[in-house]
Amino acid sequence: MTRSDHLLRMLLCGALLALAACDRPTQPAADAARRAELARLDAEFASRTQVARMAREEALTAPDGWTSLVGLHRIELRSHFIGSAPGSGIRLAHGPGRLGLLQSADGFAFTPERGTAVTLDGEPVTTRVALRSDRDGPPSVLGFDEGRGALSIIERGGAAFVRVRHADAESRRRFGGLDYWPIDRGWRLEGRFTPAPASARIDVANILGMVEPTRTPGTVTFEYEGVSHTLHALEGADGGLFLILADRTSGHGSYSAGRYLDTPPPDAQGRVVLDFNRAYNPPCAFTSFATCPLPPAGNRLDLAIEAGEQAYRTPR
Repeated sequence: MTRSDHLLRMLLCGALLALAACDRPTQPAADAARRAELARLDAEFASRTQVARMAREEALTAPDGWTSLVGLHRIELRSHFIGSAPGSGIRLAHGPGRLGLLQSADGFAFTPERGTAVTLDGEPVTTRVALRSDRDGPPSVLGFDEGRGALSIIERGGAAFVRVRHADAESRRRFGGLDYWPIDRGWRLEGRFTPAPASARIDVANILGMVEPTRTPGTVTFEYEGVSHTLHALEGADGGLFLILADRTSGHGSYSAGRYLDTPPPDAQGRVVLDFNRAYNPPCAFTSFATCPLPPAGNRLDLAIEAGEQAYRTPR
């Protein structure tokens, strides 16, 4: 080796050693920055999720929330007297002894009992009034007990029911709080929405055993740990999707009949976010007076979704 070659080799080695010396402090600094950014994203995600959970509990336990249900009465006759007094055709768990007369000969109508304060959609009524059911939109609401009680007409599977709420419901007064799996950003997944024809329907059964063909906008496919899963979607709020699903935690940590999940609208490319941290129990987890739809065929996943709301523990 010539003297010049030796000198060149020494210079090259020195340059490599200098570069290695520069890299040593840079790589740990970059790793620390990435960890800090991930921690920041996790903290922001946890904060947003916790706010949503607080809002969920407030809605559930509001005076007109799902825990306020006190009755679900099938309308079987053309006329029913409603009240808490013995002998009432539809007997209220809370409310005046005689509230009024419900008639269903041609549509639905209600005549309040004389001297009993009743409102219709917030306005006082003293004479016979027509009532809307929930078949084509929000139902009429009859209020009583100074607004603490309310009843409305709902239709399910060709049958009509009187649904009754009251702020003094035991399920509301003794609400035991919600339990959740730990918040995990890994359960916020991106799915792919595939639209269905406008005429597409799927059979959806409810907790009463009734089955109704229901409009489906399409399916959502997502992957978890390399395995693909598909769910039939129903129409949700504000252009979003409503998913009813069961998984391997159903009856083993989560509510046995399944859970619900709302999504934002799919984007123009069909991408849709499924945040299972926000999976929640249907109303029938809290009351026996709800008519919850159950997971349709195909929406029972071979996957344990350990995220979102756990099974409700009724206080003793």
